Amino acid sequence: MGSGRWRGHPRGHRLGRPFGRLWAAYGTSALGTWLAFGAFPLIAVRVLHAGPAEVAALSSAGAAAGAVAAVPLGPWAESRRKRPVLVAMDLLRCAALLTVPAAFALGALTFLQLLLVSVVVATADITFRAASGAYLKTLLPAGDLLAANARLESTAWTTTIAGPPLGGALTGLLGPVATVVADAASYLLSALAIRATGGHEPPPRRPETGRPRARDLLEGWRFVLADAGLRPLLFNAALFNGLVMATSPLLAVLMLGPLGFEPWQYGLAFAAPSVGGLLGSRLARPLVTRYGQHRVLTVSGTLRALWSVGLAFVGPGTGGLLLVTGVEFGLILCCGVFNPVCATYRLERTPSGRVTRTLSAWAVTTKAATALLTALWGVLGTLLGPRPALALAGVLLLATPLLLPRRPPPAPDPARGRAHGFKDGTAGRT
Repeated sequence: MGSGRWRGHPRGHRLGRPFGRLWAAYGTSALGTWLAFGAFPLIAVRVLHAGPAEVAALSSAGAAAGAVAAVPLGPWAESRRKRPVLVAMDLLRCAALLTVPAAFALGALTFLQLLLVSVVVATADITFRAASGAYLKTLLPAGDLLAANARLESTAWTTTIAGPPLGGALTGLLGPVATVVADAASYLLSALAIRATGGHEPPPRRPETGRPRARDLLEGWRFVLADAGLRPLLFNAALFNGLVMATSPLLAVLMLGPLGFEPWQYGLAFAAPSVGGLLGSRLARPLVTRYGQHRVLTVSGTLRALWSVGLAFVGPGTGGLLLVTGVEFGLILCCGVFNPVCATYRLERTPSGRVTRTLSAWAVTTKAATALLTALWGVLGTLLGPRPALALAGVLLLATPLLLPRRPPPAPDPARGRAHGFKDGTAGRT
């Protein structure tokens, strides 16, 4: 397909038209997501008059139920071509989100509906992420995966810069439901772009029984927990992501409530620091080339844990806005380096026929941990107040680097990818 390797071309890697369309789909849906950043909590607070516990429940219960629902979808997606799965998940998210503005227009929107929509979207998110990793591995040779992941990460942070301020302005003009419509439209456009990637996708590995078995539901976890490199990273990701996301509803309640920030200010506090993510994603590949994958993974993974404790000291006015912006910039800069390196590392250590199940298990674990910690911090925020709960999460994050792998693990055993009753389809890449 003409992806090519690095040859000193001034524009960098040429990753080919199919990847370009996948990249466009990713950028479109990411922009829609960030346009609607905080839309559900904002709707819950401003329209349905929900409190801290309900806002936390909206995030935690939706993510938890979505994670449970996604468990059987990993093996199901593994045995199917990934492009139709990606299109289906985009269309499902589009349809679910469109029910929110429809109900709002009819005056029938309820907290329960927001919760159910969040479950459907979380389920589709997990399945999409898992299948997209497997699809990316069929589009590109291993040597191009870091360049591709860095490009996707760069796009994610670029849309983060533009999305929240635009979403805040759109919310100010038309209300928070308008951004939900924009998010739904982005998934429709993403589905069309993925459908247009074309090309030949190798047939997937299929169970010898003809359908996924009950034991296949747990196969992704067995693989990760048996791998010396992936196991500590999974524990680190579950705790780090869970604690960071658990503070998001509390920070929203604190900033939009007692501290009196406007929606556009709240969006700006998370958009401007995303320049750090763009910078970090551009640095990831040169840093790996110079210092090695393992060192970059552990150093950036350690540095990203040092920032969040500063959110406990946010106050009103310009000073508070600058504090949140500075903390988020440092955090996002380190994540911008860490994320593409980690994503590439996972794909390199996972056989092609097991990528979807492995990434699905990974996403279910991190989503479930996020749901549990978000629910717990919602209770803590109610009992102690948002600020002490933010401080406790920040202190615990300082311990997460202890879960990073301390030394490079041995290379993965190729024989592990041929185990557990799956057989290959036609070999080869596009």
